[in-house]
Amino acid sequence: MNVGCVILACTLLVGASSGSKAGQPLKPPCRPGFSQNFYTVIVSRDVLHGQSILKVCTIYLPGTEFVHQCASPHGWTAGCVDTTLSSERVKFEDCQRSREVGFVSNDPNFSVRPDGTVYAEQDLANLSEPVQFMVTARGLHDPHIWETTVKLALAGHPHPLALTKVEEMLSRGWDSQPRVIKFPRKHQRSSSANGLRRQKRDWVIPPINVPENSRGPFPHMLVRIRSDQDKDVGIRYSITGAGADQPPNGIYNIDPISGNMFVTQPLDREERASFHLRAHAVDMNGNQVENPIDLYIYVIDMNDNRPEFQNQVYNGSVAEGSKPGSSVMQVTATDSDDSTTANGMVRYRILSQTPHSPIPNMFTINSETGDIVTVAAGLDREKVSQYTIIVQATDMEGNLNFGLSNTATALISITDINDNPPELTVRTFSGEVPENKVNVVVTNLTVVDRDQPHSPNWNAVYRIISGDPSGHFTIRTNPITNEGMLTVVKPVDFEMNRAFMLTVVVSNQAHLASGIQSSLQSTAGVTISVQDVNEPPIFPVNPKTIRFEEGVPAGTTLTVFAAQDPDHFIHQIVRYSKLSDPANWLKINRTNGQITTTALLDRESMYVKNNMYEATFLAFDNGSPQASGTGTLQIYLIDVNDNAPVLIPREAQVCERARPNSRINITASDADADPNVGPFVFELPSFPASVRRNWTISRLSGDYAQLRLRIPYLEASVYEIPIIVSDSGNPPLSNRSVIRVKVCPCDDNGDCSATGAVAAAGLGTGAIIAILICIIILLSMVLLFVVWMKRREKERQAKPLLIDPEDDVRDNILKYDEEGGGEEDQDYDLSQLQQPESLDHIINKPAGVRRVDERPVIAESQYPVRPSLPHPGDIGDFINDGLRAADNDPTAPPYDSLLVFDYEGSGSTAGSVSSLNSTSSGDQDYDYLNDWGPRFKKLADLYGGGDDD
Repeated sequence: MNVGCVILACTLLVGASSGSKAGQPLKPPCRPGFSQNFYTVIVSRDVLHGQSILKVCTIYLPGTEFVHQCASPHGWTAGCVDTTLSSERVKFEDCQRSREVGFVSNDPNFSVRPDGTVYAEQDLANLSEPVQFMVTARGLHDPHIWETTVKLALAGHPHPLALTKVEEMLSRGWDSQPRVIKFPRKHQRSSSANGLRRQKRDWVIPPINVPENSRGPFPHMLVRIRSDQDKDVGIRYSITGAGADQPPNGIYNIDPISGNMFVTQPLDREERASFHLRAHAVDMNGNQVENPIDLYIYVIDMNDNRPEFQNQVYNGSVAEGSKPGSSVMQVTATDSDDSTTANGMVRYRILSQTPHSPIPNMFTINSETGDIVTVAAGLDREKVSQYTIIVQATDMEGNLNFGLSNTATALISITDINDNPPELTVRTFSGEVPENKVNVVVTNLTVVDRDQPHSPNWNAVYRIISGDPSGHFTIRTNPITNEGMLTVVKPVDFEMNRAFMLTVVVSNQAHLASGIQSSLQSTAGVTISVQDVNEPPIFPVNPKTIRFEEGVPAGTTLTVFAAQDPDHFIHQIVRYSKLSDPANWLKINRTNGQITTTALLDRESMYVKNNMYEATFLAFDNGSPQASGTGTLQIYLIDVNDNAPVLIPREAQVCERARPNSRINITASDADADPNVGPFVFELPSFPASVRRNWTISRLSGDYAQLRLRIPYLEASVYEIPIIVSDSGNPPLSNRSVIRVKVCPCDDNGDCSATGAVAAAGLGTGAIIAILICIIILLSMVLLFVVWMKRREKERQAKPLLIDPEDDVRDNILKYDEEGGGEEDQDYDLSQLQQPESLDHIINKPAGVRRVDERPVIAESQYPVRPSLPHPGDIGDFINDGLRAADNDPTAPPYDSLLVFDYEGSGSTAGSVSSLNSTSSGDQDYDYLNDWGPRFKKLADLYGGGDDD
């Protein structure tokens, strides 16, 4: 059988050596690799299992850059070699003539022999669709790899693989001999009728396939664009579109004269998978010669991208004890290569599992979807709580030889189920508890549970199933240790039960998993011993209530309030004492507990509440330690009629003239209880006779009566009216009470007037006059004091002063309301108010009168000694000189500045003041004071008028 050899020409174009001999043409550079990225082969249905389909030939043509290609007899041939008959071999050589190449197929249905023959592993007659697989060439002694894709179809397939020219061109990579694309021509066929021609269909321009990541060299020629009119006129060719004159610019260009179209750089299908260009042909004048044609360029995908996992670490979980096939998790990887080819088809597999318990392959992964499932039983969280799975994703449909791979980690947590029942550590526990104690932990029940701690599968729940019918005990779970704390919640009595035998059972909060049975060790016994303690004496009846009539005399025996010692197995003596007796009415016999009164029992006492009196007594034994108990004695006091009623109210007022509303309602209060209280009887005594003559009482109800005037008019005053009140006791008790009634004049409304109220208050005319006289005396004293103060003020004002009041400056209020000249007066240098740094202006000042606010810095000149009789104009001259000095001084501060008065001078022409002695001879003459003007007139009058005195 003659099967065609597609010479998948591993154009490991091992041309001649890079150098050239003299006189020989330059040879192209050596570029190892397949001449095409895609080959199409048509085979007969008669090819059976093991028969050769094609042969991968590595043909090297010295001195050329082409590799002969051959296809099946149904296609085109170029130096075809019969793979079944010919034994011709062309040795694969690298550029150094020393490389050996091996070939591998990624499809298990097709294999490649060491000699490069591709054969079928099964009968191809079963193929219903074309198949596609990859052949890889690998250097045997170096890591270089070259790949190409083979598309295989059966002859006579309904999808004709006697391919059209378009499909054939699509299947190619870079053509070893670039094609020529001509502009389509419009042909017309003559018609006998009108000379018209029939137009033919335009050609279909096949796409141009360009592999991505090509190694060049660049620019690389793709096709040649040609017009049939290039022989007649000069043609200029151009291309337009994205990739040519539009972004991304410059990927493709064309020689405007020859029409050769080039690609200028490597392409990346993941960035752009196709280009649509238009080829144009114009003459030298720019006129369109041909209609533009569309060029479609497809970037052939290469396997240049590894699968990428969405996460580097995936977390999943599966319950322990899960059946095989249980879903765990899914991992996902994506490949940027073409997903319709093997380059982008990702397959998954598990590389490793850690740990290997119970078997190394507890999980499997769906190679296409990435779903991880269990494949074996035996997952046990108590043995292995987490598995680490390394997952590998490989493209090229999982081919490990040619595909690119990546890995990710899957962490699979084994979740807990309640497959381990809790087990008590021992079969019998024991403990002790003192009697009469509660909230005491008797013992701790320890338990072991292998499930996940602090989960419902681990948390223990304890129950007492027997041995405690009275509910003395309960078991609480310690949330930290999971132990059961057996606790007393109801006091136990040693005299009743000396020991308890309990049966307890432990379980979990969560139910056991299906098929898991409770353990026999989940039940245990607990022995509890009760410890005897000295118990206090107990009063059998507490409180104890007795009934007695009030008024029981002192020394009366009321009852025996005795206590019992519950410690039957120990003989002890009980003694008694009084603990609380508010009214101090009782005493108790220390030995036998007999209660005796020490005072009269009074039901109306403040210590009796609701006829009940309470006292507390103490009973204690002689045990070690001593124990005591208390008992309460309640005495119910029966009322007797021992309290007379008391009249209410004790004061009232009525009008002096009898009126319908001028009445007094009276009642009574009785400290006794029913029936020794009302109804009451009210009556007026027969003595004095004026009471019944002026007043009368009428009964209103059992407890109320009405007092009113019997006569039409009674003089206003205060009257004390006796009334006898009797209760309903047996025998009844009576009480003579007095009510003070104020009789007063009333107004039209029946209210007492002010005058009448005073009169009714009991003040006579004499008392009123005395009060008025006292008031007049007080007013007179106040008036006399005011008159005296006025007179004293006049005397003080009439006393003459030593000086004229106008000249007296003491205690005078000076006017300082002159605050300057306003805003315009503020424009001055404030620095003049400060002490100057330098005193040169003062030192250099000419001699003369100094300002009084100026500090002297040099020794002052001595003033001439004044005569004993100074001239009257000296003072005026002194003042005028000071004013002149201030006015002429440029450094003087503003007129409203503060003057310095704290410097008093360094010397004086006068001697000591002590040298001034008064003489009795009167030889001093003060007449010159009269010449000093009106301001010194008073002084001149005092000292110059000796003759007048």
